[in-house]
Formats: sequence, structure tokens, C-alpha cells
Amino acid sequence: MNRRVYLAAVGTAASAGLAGCASVLNVFEDDETGDEGFDIGMNRNAFRPETYEASVGETVVWKNTSGADHTVTALEEQIPDEAAYFASGGYDGEQAAIDAWHESRGGGLSPRETYEHTFEVAGTYTYICEPHVKAGMIGEIVVE
Repeated sequence: MNRRVYLAAVGTAASAGLAGCASVLNVFEDDETGDEGFDIGMNRNAFRPETYEASVGETVVWKNTSGADHTVTALEEQIPDEAAYFASGGYDGEQAAIDAWHESRGGGLSPRETYEHTFEVAGTYTYICEPHVKAGMIGEIVVE
């Protein structure tokens, strides 16, 4: 085989292989591009920002900006008494949302999916990502 042909073939194969690796790696990188379509991003193990300030009547939008599935699961004991419960997947309570995740990944947001909730009661709301809560993925909404 001609040396130039061999080197060209090896170079082409290496370039194609690296291009494929780059696209695979991008799936696992966080996409916090400042997209105006959401208020709170979800990276690998954190909500960004961890604390978000909202006004009564405001709709807050979360976007999964990572390569992992996430949930938004309110903690019933850490939201105002008069407030409506919220969780991705539309569950009526915390335990139902947690059980759904563990039984069938219910309420999971795949990469680039969004979830939104409108806050009608002033106060502080604490929520978690059920699959990543042990890694510290906890967020807070302060509604004024």
C-alpha cells in the first residue's frame, strides 16, 4: 500500500472517530447557555440558581440542562400551608411523586425538557430532585 494513501486513510478514520466522541461527550455536558426560555436550570447535581426569587402569580420554568434525568419534587412540610403542592409529573403529594420516580421514573424530566409551576401564595418553597437529593440537589423558591 502506498504510504500517502495509508496515512490519509488513518487520518480520516481518526478525525471521524474523534468527531463522534465529541458529540457523545456533549450529551453529558451541562447546557447553561443563558436560554431565555427558563428560570432555573438543572445541571448534573444542582439547581441553578439554588434559590430563586419570584413574585406572587409568577410562573417559574425549570429546564433540564444536563444529560441526566431529573425531577422537581416539592417537600410538603417545607411549602406554605395554603400553597398548592407541585411536582413534575403532576402528582398530588410528595410521597406519590417519590414513589412514582422509584417505581417507573415517573415525573422524570429528560434532557432539555421543561416543567413549570405558578406560585400563588407568598412564602418559601423547598424542593428536591428525587434521583439526586442524596448528592445535595435541593432548591428553594422565595415568593414575595
